[in-house]
Amino acid sequence: MASIGKIARRSFLIGSAAIAGGVAFGAYAVSRPAPNPLDPGKGEAALNPFVLIDQKGITLFAPRAEMGQGVKTSWAALIAEELDVELDQVRVLHGPAAKAYYNSAFMADALPGKGYDTSNFKHSVGEALGHLGKVLNLHGTGGSTSMKDGFKRMRHAGATARETLKQAAADRLGLSRGQLSTAKGAVIAPDGTLIPYTDLAMEAAKLVPVEADLRPSNEWRLIGKSQPRLDMVEKSTGTAEFGIDVRLPGMKFAALRMNPRQGGGMKRFDAAAAAAMPGVEKVIGMGAGVAVVASNTWLAMQAVEAIEVDWGDAPYPPETDQIFARIAEAFDDAPNSVLRDDGDADQLPVGATELTADYQVPYLAHATMEPMNATALLQVGKLTVWCGNQMPTFTRSKCAAEAGLDSEQVDIRTTYLGGGFGRRAEFDYAVFATRAAKALPGVPVQLTWSREEDMRHDMYRPGALARMRGAVKDGSAVLMDGKVAAASPTEQAMKRLADFTPAGPDKVHVEGFFNSPYAIPNYRMAGHISDLQIPVGFWRSVGNSFNAFFVESFIDEMAHAAGTDPLEFRLDLARREWEPAAGVLEAVKEMSGWTGATPDGAGRGVALCYSFGTPVAEVIEVVEENGSIRIAKAWIACDMGQVIDPEIVKAQMFGGMAYGLSAACFGEITFADGAAEQGNFPDYDALRMRTMPKTEVHVLETQAHMGGAGEPGTPPAAPALANALFDLTGKRARRLPLMHEFDLMV
Repeated sequence: MASIGKIARRSFLIGSAAIAGGVAFGAYAVSRPAPNPLDPGKGEAALNPFVLIDQKGITLFAPRAEMGQGVKTSWAALIAEELDVELDQVRVLHGPAAKAYYNSAFMADALPGKGYDTSNFKHSVGEALGHLGKVLNLHGTGGSTSMKDGFKRMRHAGATARETLKQAAADRLGLSRGQLSTAKGAVIAPDGTLIPYTDLAMEAAKLVPVEADLRPSNEWRLIGKSQPRLDMVEKSTGTAEFGIDVRLPGMKFAALRMNPRQGGGMKRFDAAAAAAMPGVEKVIGMGAGVAVVASNTWLAMQAVEAIEVDWGDAPYPPETDQIFARIAEAFDDAPNSVLRDDGDADQLPVGATELTADYQVPYLAHATMEPMNATALLQVGKLTVWCGNQMPTFTRSKCAAEAGLDSEQVDIRTTYLGGGFGRRAEFDYAVFATRAAKALPGVPVQLTWSREEDMRHDMYRPGALARMRGAVKDGSAVLMDGKVAAASPTEQAMKRLADFTPAGPDKVHVEGFFNSPYAIPNYRMAGHISDLQIPVGFWRSVGNSFNAFFVESFIDEMAHAAGTDPLEFRLDLARREWEPAAGVLEAVKEMSGWTGATPDGAGRGVALCYSFGTPVAEVIEVVEENGSIRIAKAWIACDMGQVIDPEIVKAQMFGGMAYGLSAACFGEITFADGAAEQGNFPDYDALRMRTMPKTEVHVLETQAHMGGAGEPGTPPAAPALANALFDLTGKRARRLPLMHEFDLMV
């Protein structure tokens, strides 16, 4: 295995192609190559930042965090496709925090426009803009970008390594490279002689890399076909290492307790009782809280609860109703954005029927199954941090600042993530572990949050309000005028991550609101940002998670007001706006056998949302059963263009819908005296295996450009379910979670 050190100056990443050998082009920061972070040891060759070969085998680097979405398998498949190796021949590692592993797809979503209106030229602009991720050190996982980022780059990495290995073999055999072929990790000579890549690596490392064209799709062996998950055996046998599983010699274990009124600070604490407990080694002031280091995690958690603390007050209204009243005040201010303003939304069309509705959704916790944790070891001039994280370079810089070190002195080792959903794009858990390790230099300290600390100190999905006004005429929508008010996750997260407050319209705040793919002639959607100091952040599908509920619930109300079948109502609007959106609606119509009529004791609802480049339609069926309502069946159709692994996409859609349904049914964070009232899963329930609907997923591939998979399954879930409940009961849900108005099976 290569050691992870400072820059190996002979190896670089140029643009979208991996180049080794000290060749660099361009003089400006945007085009200057990023250094290869792999420093090969004796007998090892790092052909580029993504492929390392030694005599023991081939290692591929997939530096997107594996948090259950299958990126480890799909990313490796992209490299292996062109490298001509089988996935069972390689091992796959995450790789260190490094500029070379920047995410080139993060920046494209910042371009103006609806997203689904992206032309080939605009797509090319987005790809070019993506290289700014290198300048900004955007090594990260999120935004459903991993495959969009890796699709070309990783194939180039594999192709370059393959052709360079062939050139090494050609030089050895006295042949031309064109006379050689490759298969299953070996170069094949015309006489059938096989030379394994492992035998050629050191010779290849001395060559100027050979650039190669990518193979046409009709020659693909792996892309587009489902592969066995590379993490399946580890996770099935319990040998996979998550952050919470890290064990090091001499390790100590810590727990923390922070002010439940976030941002309120700590006035004083008395740790005498905790310090006297056998096995407690140290009590550490953490600024707005306190930590205990002990011989095991459970003892540390018990001890930290024994500390008497005088907490400060929250800097936001203490009660839930007061908080939402403050959010509503944002409607009185000028909007931050009006990203869609078609026709004349002020004027009611002649002969149209007008309707209005107000909606509300709660704050939500990420509720990852693995609570926040990190292990830190501070030595002289060096800090090592083990944790599941989504942003290694930002985590490294924040931990370096806490330890008083340069970033180059910090080694972030990314483990498997027991759920991320955007929560592990933050860094607080790693910084707190570093703070604890500072108190015990030379000793590895694992800091684990209790479930209660995790849930009560989240960067929540913001609570949000919507005021909708619309009009229908002749069976169709002729006006949609919406306003949404919520805090801005982007504004808060950017301030925490980069001490930067973005200016201008906040597109993430209104995603799924202004860009629903419907042809409505008078269409205006405004975003009002509420400046509350409750910490909020990126929650799976971000703004789409609440905006889809607002839009698709109201579209359903409009369809009923128009006397039109809800699915046909949407189909008509989508066909006139964007064909892939109509395509997924047609798919769920066929899959579910939708007729517009449901039998007694059953209800069906439909919803559509375009997010992260992918339109997703879902139909949910609910039934009355033993006095309760059970979610019985679900149908999902998505169109994300080119698919790398169909079964992984299906799993992501299924999982995204399950996450959205759980939140729609049971998820809420409420506040009393400034503190979150929910602390564990009995207070913050989720769908169980027995209450999960029987689900069918259909994956279409008609789009010209690749979309994302990790998040788009979440937004349609809540409105599809709410619309199904209306079909069953005649009661319209305009507020989440649904458990307050319906007797849902648990």
